[in-house]
Amino acid sequence: MTDSSPEYNPASNCAASDGSPCDQPASQLSTSPDAADFPAPADPESDPDSDPESDGEIAEPLFVTADGKEMFEHFRFVADAGQKMLRVDKFLVARMEKTSRNRIQQAADADCIIVNGRPVKSSYRVKAGDVVSIVMDRPRYELEIIPEDIPLEIVYEDDALLVVNKPAGMVVHPGHGNYTGTLVNALAWHFKDDPDYDVSDPRLGLVHRIDKDTSGLLVVAKTPEAKTDLGLQFFNKTTRREYRALVWGSFPEKTGTIVGNIARNPRNKLQMAVFENPEIGKHAVTHYEVLEDFGYVSLVKCVLETGRTHQIRVHMLYKGHPLFNDARYGGDRILKGTTFARYRQFIDNCFAICPRQALHAKTLGFRHPVSGKEMDFEAPLPPDMTALIEKWRDYTTSAK
Repeated sequence: MTDSSPEYNPASNCAASDGSPCDQPASQLSTSPDAADFPAPADPESDPDSDPESDGEIAEPLFVTADGKEMFEHFRFVADAGQKMLRVDKFLVARMEKTSRNRIQQAADADCIIVNGRPVKSSYRVKAGDVVSIVMDRPRYELEIIPEDIPLEIVYEDDALLVVNKPAGMVVHPGHGNYTGTLVNALAWHFKDDPDYDVSDPRLGLVHRIDKDTSGLLVVAKTPEAKTDLGLQFFNKTTRREYRALVWGSFPEKTGTIVGNIARNPRNKLQMAVFENPEIGKHAVTHYEVLEDFGYVSLVKCVLETGRTHQIRVHMLYKGHPLFNDARYGGDRILKGTTFARYRQFIDNCFAICPRQALHAKTLGFRHPVSGKEMDFEAPLPPDMTALIEKWRDYTTSAK
């Protein structure tokens, strides 16, 4: 092995700065051919775009824990047929540079060492044929995270957490062609002088995610305890999240609930889809309320009960109301209205004003992990969505 191998830091719940598996002689180890190329995933209304956000394929977790946490494989080693029984901590420390047995043991204590699909403790004895994986609760970073001086709109910050208003167009996690300019790069710069914050440590950082072209609020945990507490709040559905979306069409009812399992679309790997078969996908629930009806489009409030990849975008499409200018789900075409040239020009102007899906994470509420105080934050609609909605108001008024 060479000194160029990435540092492995299981003190971060089994993390590695780069995610590349270490090279080993074939007699000692065979590495899965795809172990060095795991795509980044998407998130609660989140996000596929390779991250929940870029333009790559949606990544899938290796497994989901009992509390709903998605775990992604970062390293995989297959013990050769000649492998003698050996403690898993010794097995791994011999195969990974710049790591210690203590760190491996911490990773095992955090259930981040998986053998043949099951978490094991550091005393587990590896035998021939065992598949040993190291997993984390975020996608693998393919390159070192470089701090970048990118302006952040910080809504709130204290010693335990930070709430940020992400602009549309910013990818959350690096990956698949988006290795710079991401929110994680910006956070690395923001915390560059904080010795307690390691951007590669999955015990810290973003608790949830939103799509690249969705704007709005996100919470970042600055301590392991804060991330665990906030993660459980999301899992237990005690957080409060409201979105604003401009969608095509009018609703016969002003309020409603959309229930439908969400999974990858088998006909398009870049999309998610709703499945009525309860055995397929993850349970998803979106509550909505029509705030304004502009005839051909509607402004709706969406409240997430669950957080699945592209949940609002997919649920609204399933309901027959794709998000306005959502290219991935067909909302970037004229779906309602007239065929007159003047109307087509009006829609083209609207697309130019808001050149992305019209979706904004407007509010975020949770119980503070330290003080126990209920906290609620709000981010006003960004200028592009504000201008878009005003343009539709003017159009509706002039048409009367």
